[in-house]
Amino acid sequence: MDYTKNRLPKADYENCIFENCKFSDSYLDNQNFMECEFIECDLGNANVKNTIFKEVVFKRCKLIGLHIEDCNDFLMSFQFENCNLNLASFLGMKLANTRFTECKLVQTDFAQADLTKALFLNCNMENAIFQHTVLEKADLSTSFNFNIDPEQNRLKKAKFSKDNLRGLLKKYDIVIE
Repeated sequence: MDYTKNRLPKADYENCIFENCKFSDSYLDNQNFMECEFIECDLGNANVKNTIFKEVVFKRCKLIGLHIEDCNDFLMSFQFENCNLNLASFLGMKLANTRFTECKLVQTDFAQADLTKALFLNCNMENAIFQHTVLEKADLSTSFNFNIDPEQNRLKKAKFSKDNLRGLLKKYDIVIE
């Protein structure tokens, strides 16, 4: 379905599956999605102001430029699998236990977000923004291309692999062999 021309009717969507739907540059504001799945959907630059996503799974979706911080954070919980979240923004959000699996997170904004116990499994985090971000007990051990300043972020008990330590030391301009 293409909802770029005809808006998705305002409703409470519960236990729904949206597959191959196009929402890019459209209005999804003030919607309620509870225990829904979005599969191979395009939500790039959609307006999600005051939208509720509770226990929502995004699989193989394009969420480019999505301002997720505009959502209603009441009971918010979601996970992302094989999604493109390039240029998306999670600015200041509480995302504890959120799961990102094999996602593109290039230039994604996580500034001031709480990512406690979040899992980033095999994610490309090139130029992702981490400033005053809580990453305590988060697992980034299989992700790559990140640049996280340990002095500007809370990393207590966060997991990293030996191979991706370069992303924690980049600001020091040292050579790691």
